[in-house]
Amino acid sequence: MQWILYIVARALLLVLQCLPLWLVVRLGRFFGWMVWLFDKRHRKVAFSNIQAAIGKDMSKAEIAGLVKENFKRIGENFSCAAKTLSMNDERIQSVLEVEGREYFRERDDDGKLISRIVAIGHFGNFEIYSRLADFFNEARGATTYRGLKQPMLNRLLQEVRSQSRVTYFERRTEAAALKEFMAKGGAILGLLADQSAGVKGARIEMFGRPCSASTAPAVFALRYDGPLHTAICYRVAPGRWKIEIEPEIPTRENGQPREVEAITEDVQRRFENAIRRDPANWFWVHNRWKHLGKERRRAGKGIEGE
Repeated sequence: MQWILYIVARALLLVLQCLPLWLVVRLGRFFGWMVWLFDKRHRKVAFSNIQAAIGKDMSKAEIAGLVKENFKRIGENFSCAAKTLSMNDERIQSVLEVEGREYFRERDDDGKLISRIVAIGHFGNFEIYSRLADFFNEARGATTYRGLKQPMLNRLLQEVRSQSRVTYFERRTEAAALKEFMAKGGAILGLLADQSAGVKGARIEMFGRPCSASTAPAVFALRYDGPLHTAICYRVAPGRWKIEIEPEIPTRENGQPREVEAITEDVQRRFENAIRRDPANWFWVHNRWKHLGKERRRAGKGIEGE
Protein backbone atom coordinates (compact mmCIF):
# COMPACT_ATOMS: atom_id res chain seq x y z
CA MET A 1 0.00 0.00 0.00
CA GLN A 2 2.82 2.42 0.85
CA TRP A 3 4.35 1.84 -2.59
CA ILE A 4 1.05 2.68 -4.26
CA LEU A 5 0.68 5.90 -2.25
CA TYR A 6 4.30 6.79 -3.03
CA ILE A 7 3.86 6.28 -6.78
CA VAL A 8 0.58 8.22 -6.91
CA ALA A 9 1.98 11.12 -4.85
CA ARG A 10 5.20 11.19 -6.89
CA ALA A 11 3.26 11.24 -10.16
CA LEU A 12 0.99 14.05 -8.92
CA LEU A 13 4.03 16.07 -7.89
CA LEU A 14 5.61 15.69 -11.33
CA VAL A 15 2.37 16.66 -13.09
CA LEU A 16 1.98 19.82 -11.00
CA GLN A 17 5.57 20.82 -11.67
CA CYS A 18 5.02 20.52 -15.43
CA LEU A 19 1.89 22.65 -15.52
CA PRO A 20 1.86 26.46 -15.81
CA LEU A 21 1.48 28.24 -12.48
CA TRP A 22 -1.90 29.79 -13.30
CA LEU A 23 -3.35 26.33 -13.91
CA VAL A 24 -1.75 24.96 -10.73
CA VAL A 25 -3.48 27.74 -8.78
CA ARG A 26 -6.88 26.88 -10.25
CA LEU A 27 -6.45 23.15 -9.74
CA GLY A 28 -5.33 23.71 -6.16
CA ARG A 29 -8.37 25.84 -5.38
CA PHE A 30 -10.60 23.19 -6.94
CA PHE A 31 -8.99 20.44 -4.84
CA GLY A 32 -9.44 22.64 -1.76
CA TRP A 33 -13.10 23.13 -2.58
CA MET A 34 -13.54 19.37 -2.97
CA VAL A 35 -12.01 18.76 0.45
CA TRP A 36 -14.24 21.47 1.93
CA LEU A 37 -17.26 19.76 0.39
CA PHE A 38 -16.57 16.29 1.81
CA ASP A 39 -14.40 16.80 4.91
CA LYS A 40 -17.03 17.69 7.49
CA ARG A 41 -14.73 17.11 10.47
CA HIS A 42 -12.14 19.68 9.42
CA ARG A 43 -14.86 22.11 8.35
CA LYS A 44 -16.09 21.98 11.94
CA VAL A 45 -12.57 22.48 13.33
CA ALA A 46 -11.98 25.53 11.12
CA PHE A 47 -15.40 27.01 11.88
CA SER A 48 -14.94 26.54 15.64
CA ASN A 49 -11.43 28.02 15.59
CA ILE A 50 -12.44 31.08 13.59
CA GLN A 51 -15.59 31.65 15.61
CA ALA A 52 -13.72 31.57 18.93
CA ALA A 53 -10.62 33.49 17.80
CA ILE A 54 -11.79 36.29 15.50
CA GLY A 55 -15.49 35.67 14.87
CA LYS A 56 -17.02 37.71 17.67
CA ASP A 57 -18.38 40.32 15.28
CA MET A 58 -19.00 37.96 12.36
CA SER A 59 -22.22 36.21 11.39
CA LYS A 60 -22.32 32.45 10.92
CA ALA A 61 -22.64 32.98 7.18
CA GLU A 62 -19.51 35.16 7.15
CA ILE A 63 -17.57 32.57 9.13
CA ALA A 64 -18.77 29.80 6.83
CA GLY A 65 -17.64 31.85 3.82
CA LEU A 66 -14.22 32.37 5.38
CA VAL A 67 -13.93 28.64 6.07
CA LYS A 68 -14.70 27.85 2.44
CA GLU A 69 -12.11 30.33 1.17
CA ASN A 70 -9.59 28.97 3.67
CA PHE A 71 -9.97 25.45 2.26
CA LYS A 72 -9.47 26.79 -1.26
CA ARG A 73 -6.37 28.69 -0.16
CA ILE A 74 -4.93 25.59 1.52
CA GLY A 75 -5.44 23.58 -1.66
CA GLU A 76 -3.87 26.40 -3.65
CA ASN A 77 -0.93 26.63 -1.27
CA PHE A 78 -0.10 22.92 -1.34
CA SER A 79 -0.35 22.75 -5.12
CA CYS A 80 1.74 25.87 -5.60
CA ALA A 81 4.31 24.59 -3.11
CA ALA A 82 4.93 21.62 -5.40
CA LYS A 83 5.32 23.96 -8.37
CA THR A 84 7.58 26.58 -6.78
CA LEU A 85 10.00 23.91 -5.53
CA SER A 86 11.03 23.31 -9.15
CA MET A 87 11.38 26.98 -10.16
CA ASN A 88 14.76 28.52 -10.90
CA ASP A 89 15.96 31.77 -9.31
CA GLU A 90 14.72 34.03 -12.10
CA ARG A 91 11.24 32.52 -12.05
CA ILE A 92 11.03 32.62 -8.25
CA GLN A 93 11.93 36.29 -8.17
CA SER A 94 9.11 36.99 -10.63
CA VAL A 95 6.49 35.55 -8.24
CA LEU A 96 8.02 36.31 -4.84
CA GLU A 97 9.15 39.54 -3.21
CA VAL A 98 10.85 39.86 0.15
CA GLU A 99 10.20 42.92 2.28
CA GLY A 100 12.23 43.87 5.35
CA ARG A 101 15.63 42.66 4.17
CA GLU A 102 17.17 45.65 5.93
CA TYR A 103 16.53 43.86 9.23
CA PHE A 104 19.05 41.14 8.30
CA ARG A 105 22.65 42.25 8.73
CA GLU A 106 24.74 39.57 7.05
CA ARG A 107 27.96 40.37 9.00
CA ASP A 108 28.65 41.80 12.42
CA ASP A 109 31.00 44.69 13.23
CA ASP A 110 33.97 42.30 13.16
CA GLY A 111 33.05 41.03 9.71
CA LYS A 112 31.80 37.65 10.94
CA LEU A 113 28.79 36.09 9.24
CA ILE A 114 25.68 36.19 11.43
CA SER A 115 23.47 33.14 11.91
CA ARG A 116 19.86 33.91 12.82
CA ILE A 117 16.60 32.21 13.71
CA VAL A 118 13.32 32.98 11.94
CA ALA A 119 10.00 31.89 13.44
CA ILE A 120 7.62 31.06 10.62
CA GLY A 121 4.11 29.62 10.38
CA HIS A 122 1.63 28.04 8.00
CA PHE A 123 0.92 31.27 6.17
CA GLY A 124 0.34 31.32 2.43
CA ASN A 125 2.71 29.15 0.38
CA PHE A 126 4.78 28.30 3.43
CA GLU A 127 7.14 26.02 1.46
CA ILE A 128 8.39 29.10 -0.38
CA TYR A 129 10.15 30.15 2.83
CA SER A 130 12.84 27.75 1.62
CA ARG A 131 13.84 30.35 -1.00
CA LEU A 132 14.31 33.17 1.50
CA ALA A 133 18.09 32.71 1.66
CA ASP A 134 18.28 33.23 -2.13
CA PHE A 135 17.53 36.92 -1.57
CA PHE A 136 20.74 37.43 0.41
CA ASN A 137 24.33 37.31 -0.77
CA GLU A 138 25.88 34.99 1.82
CA ALA A 139 22.97 33.26 3.53
CA ARG A 140 22.35 29.52 3.84
CA GLY A 141 18.88 28.23 4.65
CA ALA A 142 18.23 25.52 7.23
CA THR A 143 15.39 23.99 9.19
CA THR A 144 14.62 21.01 11.41
CA TYR A 145 12.19 18.17 10.82
CA ARG A 146 10.99 14.97 12.38
CA GLY A 147 11.22 11.85 10.23
CA LEU A 148 8.01 9.99 9.42
CA LYS A 149 7.41 6.45 10.63
CA GLN A 150 6.25 5.30 7.18
CA PRO A 151 9.44 4.61 5.14
CA MET A 152 7.97 5.35 1.70
CA LEU A 153 6.29 8.57 2.75
CA ASN A 154 9.49 9.63 4.48
CA ARG A 155 11.38 8.86 1.27
CA LEU A 156 8.99 11.03 -0.76
CA LEU A 157 9.33 13.85 1.75
CA GLN A 158 13.12 13.73 1.47
CA GLU A 159 12.96 13.71 -2.34
CA VAL A 160 10.72 16.76 -2.33
CA ARG A 161 12.92 18.61 0.13
CA SER A 162 16.05 17.83 -1.88
CA GLN A 163 14.73 20.16 -4.61
CA SER A 164 15.10 23.16 -2.29
CA ARG A 165 18.37 24.73 -1.22
CA VAL A 166 17.59 24.33 2.45
CA THR A 167 19.64 22.00 4.63
CA TYR A 168 17.36 19.79 6.73
CA PHE A 169 18.33 18.45 10.15
CA GLU A 170 16.42 15.66 11.88
CA ARG A 171 15.72 17.21 15.25
CA ARG A 172 16.19 14.02 17.30
CA THR A 173 19.43 12.75 15.75
CA GLU A 174 21.30 15.63 14.10
CA ALA A 175 21.67 18.24 16.84
CA ALA A 176 25.48 18.17 16.59
CA ALA A 177 25.39 18.73 12.82
CA LEU A 178 22.99 21.66 13.26
CA LYS A 179 25.27 23.21 15.89
CA GLU A 180 28.22 23.01 13.48
CA PHE A 181 26.13 24.50 10.67
CA MET A 182 25.08 27.45 12.80
CA ALA A 183 28.62 28.04 14.07
CA LYS A 184 29.90 28.62 10.53
CA GLY A 185 27.71 31.72 10.28
CA GLY A 186 25.37 32.94 7.59
CA ALA A 187 22.59 30.49 8.52
CA ILE A 188 18.91 31.37 8.37
CA LEU A 189 17.23 28.74 10.53
CA GLY A 190 13.49 28.71 9.85
CA LEU A 191 11.30 27.08 12.49
CA LEU A 192 7.56 26.47 12.15
CA ALA A 193 6.05 27.63 15.44
CA ASP A 194 2.35 28.34 14.93
CA GLN A 195 0.81 24.97 15.82
CA SER A 196 0.11 23.22 19.10
CA ALA A 197 3.28 21.98 20.81
CA GLY A 198 1.44 19.61 23.13
CA VAL A 199 2.54 19.07 26.70
CA LYS A 200 6.11 20.19 25.94
CA GLY A 201 5.16 23.68 24.80
CA ALA A 202 4.82 26.93 26.71
CA ARG A 203 1.33 27.68 27.99
CA ILE A 204 0.32 31.04 26.54
CA GLU A 205 -2.80 32.75 25.26
CA MET A 206 -3.55 33.24 21.58
CA PHE A 207 -6.59 35.37 20.76
CA GLY A 208 -7.37 35.26 24.48
CA ARG A 209 -7.54 31.45 24.62
CA PRO A 210 -4.97 29.22 26.38
CA CYS A 211 -2.89 27.00 24.16
CA SER A 212 0.51 25.34 23.91
CA ALA A 213 3.17 27.12 21.83
CA SER A 214 6.51 25.90 20.52
CA THR A 215 9.46 27.41 22.38
CA ALA A 216 11.94 26.28 19.70
CA PRO A 217 12.59 29.76 18.19
CA ALA A 218 13.32 31.24 21.63
CA VAL A 219 15.42 28.26 22.76
CA PHE A 220 17.53 28.20 19.57
CA ALA A 221 18.01 31.98 19.56
CA LEU A 222 19.37 31.83 23.10
CA ARG A 223 21.40 28.67 22.47
CA TYR A 224 23.16 30.05 19.39
CA ASP A 225 23.12 33.70 20.52
CA GLY A 226 21.58 34.74 17.22
CA PRO A 227 18.98 37.36 16.29
CA LEU A 228 15.37 36.17 16.31
CA HIS A 229 12.83 37.38 13.77
CA THR A 230 9.42 36.42 12.48
CA ALA A 231 8.61 36.22 8.76
CA ILE A 232 5.14 35.97 7.26
CA CYS A 233 4.26 34.76 3.75
CA TYR A 234 1.30 36.69 2.35
CA ARG A 235 -0.61 35.85 -0.82
CA VAL A 236 -0.75 39.11 -2.75
CA ALA A 237 -2.45 37.62 -5.84
CA PRO A 238 -3.07 34.16 -7.30
CA GLY A 239 0.39 32.70 -7.81
CA ARG A 240 2.14 35.70 -6.23
CA TRP A 241 3.55 35.98 -2.71
CA LYS A 242 5.40 38.36 -0.42
CA ILE A 243 7.48 37.37 2.58
CA GLU A 244 7.59 40.15 5.16
CA ILE A 245 10.54 39.95 7.53
CA GLU A 246 9.74 41.68 10.80
CA PRO A 247 12.10 43.49 13.21
CA GLU A 248 14.22 41.52 15.65
CA ILE A 249 12.54 40.22 18.79
CA PRO A 250 14.69 40.98 21.84
CA THR A 251 16.10 37.84 23.49
CA ARG A 252 18.10 39.70 26.15
CA GLU A 253 17.24 42.44 28.60
CA ASN A 254 19.84 44.40 30.58
CA GLY A 255 22.46 41.95 29.39
CA GLN A 256 20.57 38.91 30.68
CA PRO A 257 18.58 36.30 28.70
CA ARG A 258 14.83 36.91 28.70
CA GLU A 259 12.49 34.16 29.83
CA VAL A 260 11.74 31.66 27.07
CA GLU A 261 8.01 32.05 27.71
CA ALA A 262 8.19 35.84 27.27
CA ILE A 263 10.04 35.51 23.96
CA THR A 264 7.54 32.89 22.81
CA GLU A 265 4.69 35.23 23.72
CA ASP A 266 6.20 37.91 21.46
CA VAL A 267 6.41 35.45 18.58
CA GLN A 268 2.77 34.45 18.97
CA ARG A 269 1.63 38.09 19.12
CA ARG A 270 3.28 38.62 15.74
CA PHE A 271 1.40 35.60 14.39
CA GLU A 272 -1.88 36.95 15.75
CA ASN A 273 -1.36 40.23 13.88
CA ALA A 274 -0.65 38.36 10.65
CA ILE A 275 -3.78 36.23 11.02
CA ARG A 276 -5.97 39.28 11.64
CA ARG A 277 -4.52 40.96 8.57
CA ASP A 278 -5.56 38.12 6.24
CA PRO A 279 -7.55 35.43 8.07
CA ALA A 280 -7.93 33.15 5.03
CA ASN A 281 -4.13 33.00 4.72
CA TRP A 282 -3.62 30.80 7.80
CA PHE A 283 -4.07 27.07 8.50
CA TRP A 284 -7.33 27.09 10.48
CA VAL A 285 -7.98 23.35 10.07
CA HIS A 286 -5.37 22.53 12.73
CA ASN A 287 -6.70 22.28 16.28
CA ARG A 288 -4.50 25.06 17.65
CA TRP A 289 -6.32 25.18 20.97
CA LYS A 290 -6.12 21.56 22.09
CA HIS A 291 -7.41 20.84 25.58
CA LEU A 292 -4.19 20.96 27.63
CA GLY A 293 -5.64 18.92 30.49
CA LYS A 294 -6.48 16.07 28.12
CA GLU A 295 -3.05 16.34 26.52
CA ARG A 296 -1.31 15.96 29.87
CA ARG A 297 -3.48 12.99 30.85
CA ARG A 298 -2.69 11.28 27.57
CA ALA A 299 1.02 11.93 28.02
CA GLY A 300 0.83 10.52 31.54
CA LYS A 301 -0.55 7.29 30.11
CA GLY A 302 2.39 7.02 27.74
CA ILE A 303 0.54 8.33 24.69
CA GLU A 304 2.19 11.02 22.63
CA GLY A 305 0.45 14.33 23.13
CA GLU A 306 1.16 16.01 19.82
